[in-house]
Order: sequence, then structure tokens, then C-alpha cells
Amino acid sequence: MNFLRCSIVLFLIYIALKISLCVPPGIPSSLKALPIAGHFDFEHVHHAAKDFGNTYSFLPLAVLHPKSASDIATTVKHIWHMGPGSRLTVAARGHGHSLQGQAQAHRGVVINMESLPGSKMQVHTGNFPYVDVSGGDLWINILHETLKHGLAPKSWTDYLHLTVGGTLSNAGISGQAFRHGPQISNVHQLEVVTGKGEVMRCSEKQNSDLFYSVLGGLGQFGIITRARILLEPAPKMVKWIRVLYTDFATFARDQERLISVKSRFDYIEGFVMINRTGLLNNWRSSFNPKDPVQASQFKSDGRTLFCLELAKYFNPEEIAVVNEEVTSSLSQLNHIPSTLFQSEVPYIEFLDRVHISEIKLRSEGLWEVPHPWLNLLIPRSKIHSFAQQVFGNILTNTSNGPILIYPVNKSKWDNRTSAVLPEEDVFYLVAFLTSAVPCSRGSDGIEHILSLNRRILEGGFGVKQYLPHYSTKGEWRSHFGPQWEAFVQRKSTYDPLAILAPGQRIFQKATPFSL
Repeated sequence: MNFLRCSIVLFLIYIALKISLCVPPGIPSSLKALPIAGHFDFEHVHHAAKDFGNTYSFLPLAVLHPKSASDIATTVKHIWHMGPGSRLTVAARGHGHSLQGQAQAHRGVVINMESLPGSKMQVHTGNFPYVDVSGGDLWINILHETLKHGLAPKSWTDYLHLTVGGTLSNAGISGQAFRHGPQISNVHQLEVVTGKGEVMRCSEKQNSDLFYSVLGGLGQFGIITRARILLEPAPKMVKWIRVLYTDFATFARDQERLISVKSRFDYIEGFVMINRTGLLNNWRSSFNPKDPVQASQFKSDGRTLFCLELAKYFNPEEIAVVNEEVTSSLSQLNHIPSTLFQSEVPYIEFLDRVHISEIKLRSEGLWEVPHPWLNLLIPRSKIHSFAQQVFGNILTNTSNGPILIYPVNKSKWDNRTSAVLPEEDVFYLVAFLTSAVPCSRGSDGIEHILSLNRRILEGGFGVKQYLPHYSTKGEWRSHFGPQWEAFVQRKSTYDPLAILAPGQRIFQKATPFSL
């Protein structure tokens, strides 16, 4: 492993040397001369070669700290006019939560989207409330601002310290998706800078092709600089519930029943616990049941267990009715009777639950480690064989992190977006949120975890990767399937030189598009 670390260091040095030797000397000066309100940084660029995944590192030539969408447009248009000979590319970087270098630009320009102030968030109340935000705004800040008006976005991710542009370029999924769909189904309007340096507003009725291309488009068609997010009345409290199962079929059947009816719950997720790991708690939440003694005394006896996690939103004056509804709904489930664990927390504490654990892990030096995550979307018809193979034969001793698993309704997703989904009406999100111990050669090391990921993917099961990562054009073509031709056509329209999002490794600059 020491040899591997030395090799990585030498590789990074090699990249830095290549930057200094291969970039034409006129390029930095031409960027410096651009009439922008922000600024370029050509020295302090190392942070832009890191992300949450901690497995890829590509140094950019420069980092742009924009003060407006115009700064971004000026930069992209300048590179567009330079033509393919410059080899410069552009990547938009939000909070740095990418997993495989998707927001990096080797010898290119990384745009620090969090520097983009835009105008102040504008919350519009009324019958159809919404908020106008910057593409670099964090969802946690949007939550704080909209709550001042008694409102909040409808759909979330589990972790709120992500930028708007980042999640909308993928999908944005959490336990509310069964009802409201992902975040990309809850956007009314966007402002986008295309690969030609054009600033365009788009919506369902204005430049609609660009609108749906960008949503879930992996940053390939434009950089999101502003967004109009739909809102709903915000509750003050959340009844947070967890129940356990020993049988996957029963667990899945209860989950599917809950998302198929007019559910009384506002949030439905589930996760897997292998060899007693994460029985009631794990790094992604701060669940504290009302009955901690009962919870601490529960014994899993080494079995793989499945936890159904539910949330019901309410206001204090509604507590009596809410308790009746929850009791009635839970009576229809088939969980282990002695494993009903409940908690009541403020709405904002529930939504920001992962950040609480992040603070703890950062203090222990356990946050900035490799995260070889694997996020999959699996057709309902394949989920039982998938679970049997993965939880019965591949992951038997430990999971090296939380494993999320819950169904969503495809009807809540807009099929006009660029997001790639399984064909069936119901599919499952299965997320292996693993953390690797640096320099370990054991089961908690990155090589072992990556080998497990490969075994999981080799099983087939009709999966589609969420937050996809592939190395070849053939793999990407297979991922998009029948959507590939439309995807390529959109790319040739909005980013014909393949300037944007090079870290996705879908297209190579100056290489002709092909179907």
C-alpha cells in the first residue's frame, strides 16, 4: 500500500508538470484579460482537485471565482471562441461532494459555484409558492430562508449541504421522492450558461428542450446559475419512526404498500444492517428513540436485518390526530412487534440529520476518507434476487457503511429530463455508502470495497447507476440505452465542443460526436 501511495503522489506530480509544460503560455494571460467582476486563481487550485470521493485528483489550470452568471458566460464563450485547439474544458464545482472527479477539469478551468452570489433569495408566497435561488446556494440555506415564511421545498436529498446546481444536474433523491418525485421534478425555471457561453432562461414553456436536457443532465448541456424551486407549507415537527424486519420479502412488501396507497407518511426510506452494524444509529443520522433502554437491549443475534424508516410531519396542535393516524398505519405493517422505535424532533433537525454526524466524523478525522460509493436504481422485478445475491452471498460480514434501500414511483419522475431510469413503474434506490480506511489492505480498504462493488455490478439485475461513473463510450451508450441518441443530439446542440463537465468522461473535447 505504501507503494500505491507513492505512485499516487508521483502521478499527481506528473500531472502538475504536464500542466506547466503542455498548456500554451498565452492561455493564462488571455483568461486574466477577460472583463469579469470575479477573478481567476492560478496558484491555489489544489482544493479543486479534491472531492468527497477522495479517489480521483486532477489539477486544473485555474479556478474561477465568479461574481455573476455573466462572469461564467464570458469565460465559457472565450474558451468556445478559442476552438478545439486550446483543449481547455470547464467544470462547475459546488460543495465538492462528487465521488469520482465529476467536478474536476484536468488542465482546465474549475468554476467555484459557491462564489456565485447572484441576487438575494426571493421567496414568493401565495397559492403557488416558490423561491428563486442561485445555482451555488446550498439547500440548507434555502431551508433556513424559506422557513422564515413558513415554507420549504417539497423534495430533498438526505444531505443538505449540497448546491442547487449539483443536485439538479443529477436528480436529488430522498425519502420524499415516492410522493413528490426527485428535486428535478420540483423545478419551475432555470437560468443556464450553455457550452457556447450563452445565458439562457428555460422552463417547460420557454426553451423547454434545454430545460429538460439540463435537469439530470450530468452537467453536459449547461451550468445552472439560477433556479426557481417549488415550495409547500412547512411543518414544525416530525414524528420519526424505525421498525425492524428479519425477512426481506416482508420488508419490501410493506415498503411497496406504503408508497402505493395514499400514504399518511411524508418520508419513506429503508436500510440494511449486516452483522449488527448500524442497528439504530449510523453516521448518516442522529436518531435518538424515546425508549433508549429498549433500543439498546435489542439483540440482532448476528442476523442481517432490514429497517423501515418513516417520518410524519405535523404541527404541535395536531399531535393527537397524528398519533392516531400513525398508530393505525403501523398496525398494518408486519415488522418485528418489539422493534418499534419512535422519536419527535423539529423539522429542521430531521432534514439536517446527516450534518450532525458529519460534524462528529470531521472532529475524529473520519470524514475526509475515500468514499467508494455505489448508487443503483433497480427494477422492482429484480429486487428480491438482487437482495438474495448481495446480502446473502457478497456482503455477509460487514457493510463498511450504511446501505439504503427503498422503492420510488416512476410516475413521479418527468420522463422528459435526462435522468436514466429502469423501465418499470416501481424501482428501488439501493445506495452502498461505504467509507474506506486509508492504507488498509483488509476488508475495510478501498481495493476490497471496489472489488465488492464490481461483483455487485456483475450480477446484472437490470440496474441503472445513479450518479453514474463509466470509463468508455460503450459503457455510457449502454447506460443511456434508447436515450443515447437524444443525449448526443442535445450535446451537439448546447455544447458542441464538449467544453463542459469533462470529469464525467462521456465526451472528449474536439472528438466528433457519434451514436
